[in-house]
Amino acid sequence: MSRNPDPGHETLLSPIPRAEEQSFELSLRPKALRQYIGQSKVKENMEISIRAALKRQEPLDHVLLYGPPGLGKTTLAAIVANELGVSIRTTSGPIIEKRGDLAAILTNLKPSDVLFIDEIHRLHPAIEEILYPAMEDFYIDIMIGEGPGARSIRMQLPHFTLIGATTRAGLLTAPLRARFGIIHRLEFYSHDELAVIVQQSAAILGVGIDQAGGVEIASRSRGTPRVANRLLRRVRDFADVKADGRITREVAMGALAMMDVDVQGFDEIDRRLMMTIIEKYGGGPVGVSALAASIHEDVDAIEDIYEPYLMQIGFLDRTPRGRVATRRAFDHFRVSFPGGQQNLF
Repeated sequence: MSRNPDPGHETLLSPIPRAEEQSFELSLRPKALRQYIGQSKVKENMEISIRAALKRQEPLDHVLLYGPPGLGKTTLAAIVANELGVSIRTTSGPIIEKRGDLAAILTNLKPSDVLFIDEIHRLHPAIEEILYPAMEDFYIDIMIGEGPGARSIRMQLPHFTLIGATTRAGLLTAPLRARFGIIHRLEFYSHDELAVIVQQSAAILGVGIDQAGGVEIASRSRGTPRVANRLLRRVRDFADVKADGRITREVAMGALAMMDVDVQGFDEIDRRLMMTIIEKYGGGPVGVSALAASIHEDVDAIEDIYEPYLMQIGFLDRTPRGRVATRRAFDHFRVSFPGGQQNLF
């Protein structure tokens, strides 16, 4: 199974959450679907599912949310619990190490409660097997004792809703994926949606910002709300020290230039990654392992943090032979597109 990228590889533009940002993020998270910006299709479908469950007075079906990090999967899970009027218990795949850990969580749930498991693709196979009957028939088998005298006791569970979140839906086993009745992919946000999020966050933080300043931050946030809010905090610091405390387009541009964030939302690692493909490997194809070794990054960091956005904006493509830089990437970095390379883009 894949692991998380090394925290040491986090950058200003990384969508991976940081421990010191937890309280900050919590203060900015919306509490209701009507406050949730973006993901219109997901939001509309979830609203129908929630209303139907409430109308029938039944627990919501199990939900799987997948997509790149930082797009609001955890926030959406909390909103679902709020809309249902139930409690939510939050955990993650890597920290559930023993069967008893999961059994303790499941047996403490109340009827219709939401259990949110982040990074669900990282569950240990033995732990995952406990979830099958729990999700389908709402019971678990617990072993009492050891050796020849050991016996199994079946415990009934209250009907609950499991919400799983993952950045790697392809790593979920088929039996686990099949037990989710509601499956949604979260997409990168548009600049307009991020601009609204920046304005809302600024209002909560009491930061003065004009529309152009919000748009400037949004346009460099890699389509990711977490990155947008992080940049807002750093631009706010710049505005307090170098300006009059109000964020305008000029102030935002000055702050972002100082942080080495360009107009595409690239930082030094993005540029190094793309230029390695373009200059060292002639635009590709190049295998991700060779690319990771060339720029001294983890394979997981490349696949989870950098590639999704580079592919989304059309700078990078995955082929059966490896990663390939597109003509748009060559143009952006002002490098002549190889005349003999077939342009598939």
